[in-house]
Amino acid sequence: MPWYDGGGPIRVEGGIKARSRRGSIGSTWWSRRFIDILERVCDKGRLSRGRSYARQGQVLSIDLSPGEVRAAVQGSRPDPYDVVVRIEAYDEERWAAVEESIGAQAVYRAKLLAGEMPHEIEELFAAMGIDLFPRDLDMECSCPDWGFPCKHLSAVLYLLAESFDDDPFLVLAWRGRTREQLLGSLAGEPAGDLLTVADVPFADRLADFYSAGATAHRPERRPSAAAPDLLPRVFPPPGDLTGPLTAAYRRLGDA
Repeated sequence: MPWYDGGGPIRVEGGIKARSRRGSIGSTWWSRRFIDILERVCDKGRLSRGRSYARQGQVLSIDLSPGEVRAAVQGSRPDPYDVVVRIEAYDEERWAAVEESIGAQAVYRAKLLAGEMPHEIEELFAAMGIDLFPRDLDMECSCPDWGFPCKHLSAVLYLLAESFDDDPFLVLAWRGRTREQLLGSLAGEPAGDLLTVADVPFADRLADFYSAGATAHRPERRPSAAAPDLLPRVFPPPGDLTGPLTAAYRRLGDA
């Protein structure tokens, strides 16, 4: 239950607290990209107070859905303030084009299937004339503060960036595509571009067939770090074998 300390915001128990205790918030390139946009267009003083709110745990809840984030933030008044942040959510036709473009790039597809956000995906969106990260945010807060964005909005935006650190697919979900939808579509694409090996006649390989594999001078032969997780994603095993097989692949990769 909240309690009022007479001066600043009413402190709360069990609020959402930022992990970062000092300095900047956001540790991955995609969360920092979002933060950079905020810090370029928003008042630095209010962003600073928003970081303090985020670190104190004044944000009670954050709910993300396609095109919208809704949150409740405890301020200095008894009733929490309602915060809404809106961006454009892309329709099915546009997402189908995005998925087709991602599926045509083996590296992007492999990284996403392994739970990573490829840096180049922002350029892929831009080449299609759309934005991955919002340039403009339609923001509202029920507080009486005259500045914009207020500290309550700023706190929510910083915590939103930290949530992107934990799950990069939230960036895409905000644009209208959940992790399950995207990965389901990518996993359904033909896997030949990822795993097919060129059929070279044995006679043409006699010169190097028995040569060593990866060396410091031949990094192209090093296995990808995503490979242990990639195989069961591309070819889902039957039943409940995904977990055990993924763990076995990881141990094999470590060895």
